[in-house]
Amino acid sequence: MAEVLNASQMQKLQEVLVNRLSENRVPDYLQTRNEEFLDIFLTAKHLEGCSDKTICYYRCNIQRMLETVDVPVIKISTEMLRKYLLEYQSINNCGKVTIDNVRRSLSTFFSWLEEEDYIIKSPMKRIHKVKTAVVVNQNNVKLSHRKYIS
Repeated sequence: MAEVLNASQMQKLQEVLVNRLSENRVPDYLQTRNEEFLDIFLTAKHLEGCSDKTICYYRCNIQRMLETVDVPVIKISTEMLRKYLLEYQSINNCGKVTIDNVRRSLSTFFSWLEEEDYIIKSPMKRIHKVKTAVVVNQNNVKLSHRKYIS
């Protein structure tokens, strides 16, 4: 730009560039470790009134996923999570209800990350509820075949 601008214009350009480039620092959340995101999430859930049992369940499921996938939270994809859930089911030989519970825990975590603007879109949005058989307990079903006479 030295060929086009005079000395005072060059000075002003340098000041503007220095100011602008210093403003574009990397946001703090991009330097946040997965464990820190998990701790912040669990603190938020505690404040929302979740029970200690629920918080422990979240910690266990999310921590296991983070250790297995071993990618920064902000870079985890839907495909990575599908693969994780499939491997989890295979390794632990668990049923559909268990996998759906794990899916819900992960979905809650990623939805929270999205709501807090740590990620743009939850990778769990495209992983739908696992279909399970519905068992009807006939002891609790009330059948009424009476006719009411007025």
